[in-house]
Amino acid sequence: MNRIDKTFQKLKQENRKALIAFITAGDPDFETSFQILKAACQAGVDILELGVPFSDPTSDGPVIEAGSARALKSGMSLSKTFKLAARLRQVVDTPIVLFSYYNLLFKHGLNKVASQMSEVGIDGLLVVDLPPEEAGDLRKELSGSEIHIIRLAAPTTTHARLQMLVDGAGGFLYLITRTGVTGTGGLDYSAIEKHTAEVKALCPLPVCLGFGISTAADAAHLAPMADGLIVGSAFVRIIAGTDDKSQMPMLIAEKVKELRKGMDGEVIGP
Repeated sequence: MNRIDKTFQKLKQENRKALIAFITAGDPDFETSFQILKAACQAGVDILELGVPFSDPTSDGPVIEAGSARALKSGMSLSKTFKLAARLRQVVDTPIVLFSYYNLLFKHGLNKVASQMSEVGIDGLLVVDLPPEEAGDLRKELSGSEIHIIRLAAPTTTHARLQMLVDGAGGFLYLITRTGVTGTGGLDYSAIEKHTAEVKALCPLPVCLGFGISTAADAAHLAPMADGLIVGSAFVRIIAGTDDKSQMPMLIAEKVKELRKGMDGEVIGP
């Protein structure tokens, strides 16, 4: 069974929700990134979304865009992201989802991407700009593997479209909490609760909420609504705001523990 499936199965038995962390690979550099990722996993991240840095991350807000720019400046690439994942897999068993834009994968070669993901122990792939209608080639390359294709749904996604998204997908559904890009805007808890309930009634996969979640209060409010929460900009913002690289892993770990407390009901939001 895929590590992602095992994780959700275990969390359900424990009556807990998944904390999914998005962190850009190679931000601010390869070695520091490895230490950050290891610290995040050891601090309690249930699933790691490893972002491949890209020069035109159209779905990401300014925080993650700047993280990609730092990683690219340090020499990070898709090939190095695989090396980073392989090294991380030697020390943690946390499920890893590769988060990428399709152009990077297509240029690298889909067959090569599929084989390298299997080799280094990646469990899922989320291609933010690849609609299901155009994912046939990728699905073909991943057939026979245990790697899940993770899909995104938006507040504007229709019921018919949702059914198309989950067809051939696995792992979990990434449900966007609001329109816009990552790391910006506020959260309407009541609207999110209503929409999440509608999606969960139609979706056979675990439903996880992402976009705009940054505090323990957010986590406390939203965790009861879904099967997991996805946090990205809050982590990348810590990296951007810390001058001493040696402090980054510790600060990321502290943020993980803060969010985990919120999700587990130890911190009650206002």
